[in-house]
Amino acid sequence: MITPGQFFRLFTIQRTLIRHGVDEIIFGTPLFHSFRFLLYLLPWNWWRRKYAPTAVRLRHVLEELGPIFVKFGQILSTRRDLLPDDIAEELARLQDRVPPFPGSEARRLVEKAYGRPLTAVFAEFSEEPLASASIAQVHAARLKDGREVVVKVVRPGILTVIRRDIGLMYILAGALEKFWGQGRRLEPTGVVAEFEKTLIDELDLLREAANASQLRRNFAGAEAIYVPEVHWELTLREVLVMERVTGIRVDDVAALKAAGVNLQWLAESGVELFFTQVFRDHFFHADMHPGNLFVQPLSGGHARFVPVDFGIMGSLSDFDQRYLAENFLAFMNRDYRRVAQLHVESGWVPRDTRVDDFEFAIRTVCEPIFDRPIRTISVGHLLLRLFQTAQRFHMKILPQLLLLQKTLVNVEGVGRQLYPDLDLWAAARPSLERWLHERVSWRKFMRAVREHAPSWLERLPELPALTIEALDRIKSGRWDEATQKELQRLRKDLLRAQRQTRRLILGSTLLLGMALLWAGTAVPPGRTLLLLALAGAGLVLVLTALRGD
Repeated sequence: MITPGQFFRLFTIQRTLIRHGVDEIIFGTPLFHSFRFLLYLLPWNWWRRKYAPTAVRLRHVLEELGPIFVKFGQILSTRRDLLPDDIAEELARLQDRVPPFPGSEARRLVEKAYGRPLTAVFAEFSEEPLASASIAQVHAARLKDGREVVVKVVRPGILTVIRRDIGLMYILAGALEKFWGQGRRLEPTGVVAEFEKTLIDELDLLREAANASQLRRNFAGAEAIYVPEVHWELTLREVLVMERVTGIRVDDVAALKAAGVNLQWLAESGVELFFTQVFRDHFFHADMHPGNLFVQPLSGGHARFVPVDFGIMGSLSDFDQRYLAENFLAFMNRDYRRVAQLHVESGWVPRDTRVDDFEFAIRTVCEPIFDRPIRTISVGHLLLRLFQTAQRFHMKILPQLLLLQKTLVNVEGVGRQLYPDLDLWAAARPSLERWLHERVSWRKFMRAVREHAPSWLERLPELPALTIEALDRIKSGRWDEATQKELQRLRKDLLRAQRQTRRLILGSTLLLGMALLWAGTAVPPGRTLLLLALAGAGLVLVLTALRGD
């Protein structure tokens, strides 16, 4: 049901589309091609007009429709699995800049949020905004103790605007899925839902503050990066107060050179920091354009990065993280068969995908790229080409992987701007190899055993009962043939899991017991071989359990 506000908004959208000739683009799509004759019956098309290229027209339309559509275009630009390259690249040029709302209104909103006069909280508050975006606006201030801070305030009335425009996007997406043959596969309502979640998350400044605190904690004591401190006692859902930081914009190469910064070191350090966030911390800043990244020069040509704006952060599960790291290393080694196998093993492509066909498709994409000079190879665009290739094999692109790809393109672009000969592969390899080594270390294994052993022991007694219950249902005929086969497979899996769990617990107990005994007491003569044999038996049990034999 369209609300009155949405109805009048449609007139504005229609007028904007007509002014830029986007109706011509719409009637040229397969969905409306049969009705193209209507284009010549519309009066505004009786006079021939000269238009910009399609991609440029779409960007101008989104800019005129306002900040919500601009942000939608920015997010859509990362979905290169859905858009042609020229349109995606043009949408990536969209800038989230909107006219500021009055500083007096910002003061009123902050006082309303705190429930007291601004002078009771800050010694000074500048009504002149430092920055203004579609969701919030930033002002400078000083605390009573003299510390400089920035105050971020949510834009008034923005939630109403979001609900109105998102509602229209859902209506359009639903129509595409219903009437367009490719609509169901591309899931436009899913794209809109993802965009809505991003906007709602950005409205909650407590969430952004938590993101900043987490990133600060992850890099506490690090020399190459500094994350500003959040003042939690002054931070609310509508108001965020953070330490004010200064620095040189990361894309101001002339100023960085004048400050004596080693640009090669800075570029390689930035790449390593990004991969550290992804693979060590599972948590990365996903909006790393030059406006959100500053540099503070240090001695000896070194410097440290200072990120700001923590509204969009990305994360990867252990599962995706492991397969992604192994994919990167396989690419570095040009082991395309391993890349294809990893995609199948991870479930990113269907299990029945022919590995040799997929390997050939990957080689076709990668070989022409890897034969070029290192400085011309873009890892972010290589990932994009692989996503597009994998779609032919029915790969469903996960949002977190697209966010990672978009961030990697930003990081790589900044790095190449600082140092054109940047070898991203070489800069990333130490972080990836260190992470993979730590994953298979004994320390990691023993920590996992300690964490999961109580859960294994608690659930172990349930496995026989679950198996018996499933068999009883099969015997009573309450399951169809397909379900029976699935349950038979499940029974085998449960029995195998039970055996593996017993082996893992017994083997871990033997290893831990022998280690503690060896470390805590002197070994009696003649007992050394016995202890080694028990430890060896424990190791064999653990390894067979992990291999799934």
